[in-house]
Amino acid sequence: MRLLLTSDTHLPKRAKKLPEELLAQLELADVVVHAGDWVDLATVTLFASRARRLIGVYGNNDGPELRARLPEVARAELDGLRFGVVHETGPTRGRDQRCARRFPDLDVLVFGHSHIPYDSTAPGGLRLLNPGSPTDRRRQPYCSYMTAATEPGRLAEVVLHALPPRR
Repeated sequence: MRLLLTSDTHLPKRAKKLPEELLAQLELADVVVHAGDWVDLATVTLFASRARRLIGVYGNNDGPELRARLPEVARAELDGLRFGVVHETGPTRGRDQRCARRFPDLDVLVFGHSHIPYDSTAPGGLRLLNPGSPTDRRRQPYCSYMTAATEPGRLAEVVLHALPPRR
């Protein structure tokens, strides 16, 4: 199963549109995961219209309309793996242990908020993934997103994709 992982799209505040590369990946993925801070409903509608399956949550910059449509935490079983999605996980220090305690029933947790790509395994085996942001690199050298592949019962491949600078 092919997964597209993204977060913090912040449209139209941080960018006027999504990168073409990310839009192309929407079409290829079996499941699209968005870890919040969409900012506008049009972006949710765009993802929902192009994704075969969309799993998304709201973030701290998402207003009442998005919070009414999306959960704070989403869970799904994909290829025998227990996935969770949440926007915020708190400070970097202690994140792995804190998330392992908060989500003991998950195999993979996708999160956002920092715009900083992250791939770690917590004590007990919880895989934590932050795809960064495709529109706002903040202190990072590039904007980013992730793709992943699953095989029954395991995460087989996770790739961080650096996006070219916007023009």
